[in-house]
Amino acid sequence: MSEESLSQIELEMAVLSRRIASVARNKREENLVRAAYLLLFQISTHGPAGVKGLAEELQLDISTVSRQAASLDQKGYIKKVPLPQDKRSYLYEITEEGRREMTEYQQIRREKVDELLSDWTEEERAQFGVLLKKFNDSVKVYWSKG
Repeated sequence: MSEESLSQIELEMAVLSRRIASVARNKREENLVRAAYLLLFQISTHGPAGVKGLAEELQLDISTVSRQAASLDQKGYIKKVPLPQDKRSYLYEITEEGRREMTEYQQIRREKVDELLSDWTEEERAQFGVLLKKFNDSVKVYWSKG
């Protein structure tokens, strides 16, 4: 990678991180909803999951996922489903209320992204989506090594 490209990417990542952190500080409630959204999305997309599997997939500590799952369970967004082979173990499954909450939040997020990218062409949007996914995949592989 050229020094110029590396410098631009590093700077833009720093700016993006700063802006995301700033938004999170100004909207604490939304940040909590975002954490819940990622857990709900994972369970909704891949089916019932245990805390350990969720932690691995989301690259979070088991204790963090356990706290988030307990909060979602208390709100009625997910429920514990005992494993037939071991009644002491369980998986989390999304509830209809959880699916509804996730869908509503997803719609709000999509509207915000649509507004942010309103002056982009459809080709630019598609390319950004592909490159952002590629970047996120690279981050996941990098962090799973360590």
